[in-house]
Amino acid sequence: MLRSLKYSLMRLALAGGAALLLVACQQQMADQPREKPLAKSGFFGDDRSSRPAVEGTVAQGALQADELFYTGKVNGKEADVFPFAVTQATLRRGQERFNIYCSPCHDRTGSGQGMIVRRGYRAPPSFHIDKLRQAPPGHFFDVMTRGFGAMPDYAEQVAPEDRWAIAAYIRALQLSQGAQLGDVPESERRGLAEIKP
Repeated sequence: MLRSLKYSLMRLALAGGAALLLVACQQQMADQPREKPLAKSGFFGDDRSSRPAVEGTVAQGALQADELFYTGKVNGKEADVFPFAVTQATLRRGQERFNIYCSPCHDRTGSGQGMIVRRGYRAPPSFHIDKLRQAPPGHFFDVMTRGFGAMPDYAEQVAPEDRWAIAAYIRALQLSQGAQLGDVPESERRGLAEIKP
């Protein structure tokens, strides 16, 4: 009996000690050791708590392997082709995005006399000058992506597929300025012949 009491007390003492250890080692999520982002830390030699991404790291779903689609270039030169077929839906989307992002400076016809220019800002070149008529679509994509002169880049505001749609719409604007009646399909000419300038 004494022996079983001794074992019972020993078990109770061990269980109590384990419970004390568990309670003493318990740590709340709010109190866990951590470094605040961008706070100074002596742990690393450069005193930064946040570590830079390993060179060449690509976020999941962000691999931009299609050079033409993401840069507007092929082998380092501005592309003279579109990365996808240009449809009516593409041109409508391009017109919508152009009117939102581009027309304040370039105006809705692409002449470079938008509302911001009328208020005193520097005028961009007209899309209808020979130099820009001869520019490949990749040029417009690259300028929207990286900016040019006084124009800031729009890579964050406008998705790549929308930049291509805008480039297609710019090309349509350029074609519309020099269009002749002979360029219009026969089925559509009747309605245009009635319109007098």
